[in-house]
Amino acid sequence: MEAFLISLSSVAIAEIGDRTQLLSLMLAARFRRPWPILAGVLCATLANHAVAGVVGVRLGSLLSPRMLNGVAGVSMIGMALWTLKPDKLDDTAAGAGGNAGAFLATLVTFFLAEIGDKTQIATVALAAAYHNLAAVVVGTTTGMMLVNTPVVFLGKAFAQRLPLRAINFAASGLFLVVGGVFLWRAFHHAQ
Repeated sequence: MEAFLISLSSVAIAEIGDRTQLLSLMLAARFRRPWPILAGVLCATLANHAVAGVVGVRLGSLLSPRMLNGVAGVSMIGMALWTLKPDKLDDTAAGAGGNAGAFLATLVTFFLAEIGDKTQIATVALAAAYHNLAAVVVGTTTGMMLVNTPVVFLGKAFAQRLPLRAINFAASGLFLVVGGVFLWRAFHHAQ
């Protein structure tokens, strides 16, 4: 349960103001079809995070518990710093998909936008730390959906009212705390 809750909360908070959330906003404005867009976000996120989770579990099996906790802690602290830099959406991010429909355009662009994104890297680190692929992938995917669903339905009016700077600082703080817990575990295993 801890793996699921940490994964959900980490990704949900980190996703606010992220480029994939901005992509959801843009796709919602372009297609005005929330259900196919949400289906595309869900499928793309499941695929992307499942791959990231498998990589994380494999990496985690190669490391000792002490090293694993240290790597996860440093990764989370890195995520804290990365979260302080707000994302911007490139104009080319929505170009894929053409007339293929809202679902296909969302599936392709969202999957590609998530590659190398902080939520994907967090998924790798969390899967490595917890060795519970299902809990991590379901948690990170649920966190992604919790944050993107209101954006898809409420669009620009919702996004412009969020205190993104404060949210980024809160997300950074959460990553620092989680990173600190993992580092504490790393040093605790040393004794």
